[in-house]
Amino acid sequence: MSQLRLLPSRLGPQATRLLSARDALGLSWRSRSSGPPATFPSSRGGGGASYMEEMYFAWLENPRSVHKSWDSFFQKASEEASSGSAQPQPLSVVHESRPVVSSRTKTSKLVEDHLAVQSLIRAYQIRGHHVAQLDPLGILDADLDSFVPSDLITTIDKLGESWDAFLGSWALRCLGSTYCQHIGLEFMFINDVEQCQWIRQKFETPGVMRFSSEEKRTLLARLVRSMRFEDFLARKWSSEKRFGLEGCEVMIPALKTIIDKSSEMGIENVILGMPHRGRLNVLANVIRKDLEQIFCQFDPKLEAADEGSGDVKYHLGMYHERINRVTNRNITLSLVANPSHLEAVDPVVQGKTKAEQFYRGDTHGKKVMSILVHGDAAFAGQGVVYETFHLSDLPSYTTNGTVHVVVNNQIGFTTDPRMARSSPYPTDVARVVNAPIFHVNADDPEAVIYVCSVAAEWRNTFNKDVVVDLVCYRRRGHNEMDEPMFTQPLMYKQIHRQVPVLKKYADKLIAEGTVTLQEFEEEIAKYDRICEEAYGRSKDKKILHIKHWLDSPWPGFFNVDGEPKSMTCPATGIPEDVLTHIGNVASSVPLEDFKIHTGLSRILRGRADMTRNRAVDWALAEYMAFGSLLKEGTHVRLSGQDVERGTFSHRHHVLHDQEVDRRTCVPMNHLWPDQAPYTVCNSSLSEYGVLGFELGYAMASPNALVLWEAQFGDFHNTAQCIIDQFISTGQAKWVRHNGIVLLLPHGMEGMPPPATPIPSPQAFTEDFEVRQLYDCNWIVVNCSTPANYFHVLRRQILLPFRKPLIIFTPKSLLRHPEAKSSFDQMVSGTNFQRVIPEDGAAARAPEQVRRLVFCTGKVYYDLVRERSSQGLEEQVAITRLEQISPFPFDLVKQEAEKYPGAELAWCQEEHKNMGYYDYISPRFMTILSRARPIWYVGRDPAAAPATGNRNTHLVSLKKFLDTAFNLQAFEGKTF
Repeated sequence: MSQLRLLPSRLGPQATRLLSARDALGLSWRSRSSGPPATFPSSRGGGGASYMEEMYFAWLENPRSVHKSWDSFFQKASEEASSGSAQPQPLSVVHESRPVVSSRTKTSKLVEDHLAVQSLIRAYQIRGHHVAQLDPLGILDADLDSFVPSDLITTIDKLGESWDAFLGSWALRCLGSTYCQHIGLEFMFINDVEQCQWIRQKFETPGVMRFSSEEKRTLLARLVRSMRFEDFLARKWSSEKRFGLEGCEVMIPALKTIIDKSSEMGIENVILGMPHRGRLNVLANVIRKDLEQIFCQFDPKLEAADEGSGDVKYHLGMYHERINRVTNRNITLSLVANPSHLEAVDPVVQGKTKAEQFYRGDTHGKKVMSILVHGDAAFAGQGVVYETFHLSDLPSYTTNGTVHVVVNNQIGFTTDPRMARSSPYPTDVARVVNAPIFHVNADDPEAVIYVCSVAAEWRNTFNKDVVVDLVCYRRRGHNEMDEPMFTQPLMYKQIHRQVPVLKKYADKLIAEGTVTLQEFEEEIAKYDRICEEAYGRSKDKKILHIKHWLDSPWPGFFNVDGEPKSMTCPATGIPEDVLTHIGNVASSVPLEDFKIHTGLSRILRGRADMTRNRAVDWALAEYMAFGSLLKEGTHVRLSGQDVERGTFSHRHHVLHDQEVDRRTCVPMNHLWPDQAPYTVCNSSLSEYGVLGFELGYAMASPNALVLWEAQFGDFHNTAQCIIDQFISTGQAKWVRHNGIVLLLPHGMEGMPPPATPIPSPQAFTEDFEVRQLYDCNWIVVNCSTPANYFHVLRRQILLPFRKPLIIFTPKSLLRHPEAKSSFDQMVSGTNFQRVIPEDGAAARAPEQVRRLVFCTGKVYYDLVRERSSQGLEEQVAITRLEQISPFPFDLVKQEAEKYPGAELAWCQEEHKNMGYYDYISPRFMTILSRARPIWYVGRDPAAAPATGNRNTHLVSLKKFLDTAFNLQAFEGKTF
């Protein structure tokens, strides 16, 4: 609603719309009595007069010289001024045209009065939230900015006498009740007129917050469930941490309202992410997980095998399909598992939401949506929140709006807001994407419910993010065992005196006759009985099944018992005609009249030559892996910084017309008429947020190859939280399979550092059995040939289960003349080689070999070159480990036994404390004996991963290569 339509006004409808549009764009027009006027170029010359005065005087001279809306406005203003009417008329009154009264003094004063009213209204809209009664504790300075804008105090004094009585009563009450009570609105920074008007309509319209008796009773029942659930846990497990919701019990009806309203508007799937506070309550009363499943998790005799690796109950997730009782529509709810890294789940939820929308063809987010719950301290303090917000409007990452609910406890563990952030509100980060922010006093349930309903409607209407800030308190300490009085004594004295919101609201409804005391007590007794019965059932351990904690089930992918349908993997090679077809498309431009860069023409010709010669380099092998999967119906998504072209200008999956702006072509999507779609998208300059997003995307379906590429290998360090908390531990900790692929450009080139290959050796687990791949937590490879890269990508999808795949991809090998593979290594019947054995002269006479060097990745080509230069092809064998984890025990043992008289060495280009040696050494000991040690060859330990000095790099390279082929180097040494 227009801000002026709040008041009976002398302005005509068109003039009102113009003024409202002006204000939404941030223009401040004020009368001379309230400060310098805004100036605009004057047709009369001079320095520019007040725009209103300029038009007014022009109108006096010639009414036709201004827009007809202003002609109407000035006519009516003059008529009313001449009639002496002191009481404004409503907008609906239409006056007939009368002779113009040329009274400059009266009309000019009237214009000034209108502008002063405008300033007053605008002051309330912009800064009314500063004085709104948001804090249930009444200790405003502990959280919110207590500044009182002078506009709200001084503007009335500047108004004309004809407005005094009116503004002193009806208008100020209306403005105050809208902007300065239990709801504080921040939206005037939004640079869209329609959106600002929409919010005004929702909050300035009188009587919008009226609820029926049935709605009030439903709200009360939800509050009962929220509060009595926490009370029940406190009674039964008083010494257990559970991170309860006491102090913000209204969050449960708030979330249910968002879901109800969204369901009413057509949403069928809601994906939630949240930290641990209140998580059990959300599982019980929003997702509707069986209470006995929750209660049995408190059993102290529960074994780790019964709950994954034994993560705490308030970190786990849930997936549930049910009927929404308010709308009688089916709805699917997912709560994504999340560690104590609080906001780490934000991009994961967004990625999962984007994937669900993609697979449903839901391009505008009308079927699938996300809700993120935050804590106030984490929302302001965690950088991944900012990263996630900045994904919200990017074409390949948008989820068409997210409803953010901030549980604003006004404290972070023991840190009060004055020490935790530099902005007045914890929600200020959301302003960066023009998301409206609705602050609301959590002790006013009806205000909360109305705000949440508006938030859900906003998201559905504008497909943009919105923030609901529930200003509340934390009745207990950081957890139930914590003593908050140590650090916040005054706050907690007030909290101890605070009447719970359930009692406040029940007393209100009883007083107004909506419910009786008996009905209220019966509602409490009913839910208490439900909890007690579930508690009794929870003692039967047979009811516990880990599948109840899955947040992303894959129907039909596994057997009923959750095991793979088979333990075999078909050959990953493909027919030669398919390879040739993909190679031909990869070296062409499928669109007509599409002009590409001359340098790119040379690259495409090179691909065509390789295809004719039945050979591939790294980029073409990747193209063929992706293209063959698309042919088989597997969606492929590649994301990361500059992945469309490739950081090293090798990929070029998106072609750009050199003469038409933003005209692009993705040849991969022109391979076959009925192929699966290929998505390749440059990401924002973010690792933490984007990797989390892609992890969530891969979580949604097992039938997609989802890859994230770091620009350089060490860039993954910024995303280490996602790797440690979700990828490495995914299956053991979260009972979750995930097939995400990480491409980490690696290799010591005398440039900035690559990825550290083994960030956490203890993160790997293996088995000697056939189930080795299934039993490991992730797969790590460092391929040395394009063919092996091709096979490992295809194997990732053809496996009957999903494991994260870490691939150390090369830099210099992208164009290395020896790093080429023949079609013969990729055709039907071929497979990924976990180990590539020596196949030269040394292999033909193994008994004469004096040294067997094991290595992985790019250093192989350095070793081969050095061996050739020294003429040691018959005395030194070189074997490549292509798969690092799970460790290929069987094949390594076979290679070692093939050369019984050779001493063994492990050669790596990385520094000793950063490469693979500490990982492979004990595994070699497992299959060999101390009588036959494996020696280390490589760079010395160092603090920095790599030098940036080319000469230093070459000197260290020459040094360890000399050691590798010095056949007397290890004589006389003890292991």
